[in-house]
Amino acid sequence: MQVWAMILVGVLAGASAGVFGIGGGVVIVPMLVFLFKYPQSVANGTSLVALLLPVGILGVLEYHRAGKISMTNIRFGLLIAVGMFVGAYFGAKLAVHLPDRILSKCFAAFLFLVSVKMFFSK
Repeated sequence: MQVWAMILVGVLAGASAGVFGIGGGVVIVPMLVFLFKYPQSVANGTSLVALLLPVGILGVLEYHRAGKISMTNIRFGLLIAVGMFVGAYFGAKLAVHLPDRILSKCFAAFLFLVSVKMFFSK
């Protein structure tokens, strides 16, 4: 049963990634914390595992086919991926030393600030 539940989490994260360009931090992590009672650090690490594979390739192809992104956008996205590769390492080095309570509060504050900024922007 848990296998199917995790696949469903992946489907929801993938759909969110396709629609909004989000997934790991905004969909997978909260679902693992609230539905599966994972500690924050375990949810963060599990989300990163999901991102190891090229999960976005089909979404990228569809956006490109629809003319929504160009090869320049794809190149920029790949450059961002290189930055994420390095940044994820340093972020993980920091996160594994923080108590889950602090990590959860920082994550919540980040989501809150992003949501307020998006809600009040034009």
